[in-house]
Amino acid sequence: MGEKQQILAAVDTVVAPKETLGPRFLALFSLAVVMVLALLFPKIYLQSQIYYKSRDIAHLKQEHNALEEENRIIKSKLEAIRFKNQVLDTLFKLG
Repeated sequence: MGEKQQILAAVDTVVAPKETLGPRFLALFSLAVVMVLALLFPKIYLQSQIYYKSRDIAHLKQEHNALEEENRIIKSKLEAIRFKNQVLDTLFKLG
């Protein structure tokens, strides 16, 4: 065998793929994908639940603020009516 053939044979052993994509590789790859999904799914699920709960909280907070403002307005109207009633009562008692 010539020197050229020996060099080509050596290069083929280095460059040639050692293992093809066989059933063992496919099984290990599938197992790795399942493990990654098993680790990431709870994180993704919790993040989405936190997002939806925070949206609900923000909506409830907005409603709470609106109701507090409405309560403040009603109290001021009630105070004005009481004041007016007290003034009218004193006028009727005097008159």
